[in-house]
Amino acid sequence: MENKELFREYFAIRDELDRHCAELYQLHAPHLNCKAGCDSCCMDFSIFPVEFYAIKQQAGDDLKKGMNPASEGGCPFLVNHRCVIYDTRPMICRTQGLPLLYMGEEQWELSVCELNFKDFDFDKFTEENTTPQDKYNSRLFLLNQKYTKSLKSKPYNTKDLLPLRELLDLL
Repeated sequence: MENKELFREYFAIRDELDRHCAELYQLHAPHLNCKAGCDSCCMDFSIFPVEFYAIKQQAGDDLKKGMNPASEGGCPFLVNHRCVIYDTRPMICRTQGLPLLYMGEEQWELSVCELNFKDFDFDKFTEENTTPQDKYNSRLFLLNQKYTKSLKSKPYNTKDLLPLRELLDLL
């Protein structure tokens, strides 16, 4: 399986997540305070190699705009409070601000932005009005397994994560 095919699969998963997030943004619009300049959730996330290299391929020259000497842990692609790789940002960044549902150690857990949902009854969150984080993370993990196994030099194992900042090292 060629990397192009695996990247297409990644983009399909990402597009599906975008459609789901768009529905949630519309549903929760009265509670969302996300807007241009709000970047408290922007960090130097670590992502799977398949996503890392798909972003590298798609972002191209936009990566050069990310030479922001961000504080340690800050996203290097956040320049003047704006994401310079917004169209190609990782899946984790696409869900920020929305209610996320994921399996904790013993039970389902809900994560929401502290700036959003200030006057919301948390008992009203359901599977239908949250982002099923594990669903997308599982699919991404399985795709990454295929990707890391497809690499001839085997530089990564299936659980390796790469900091976004390292994209700058590839320029």
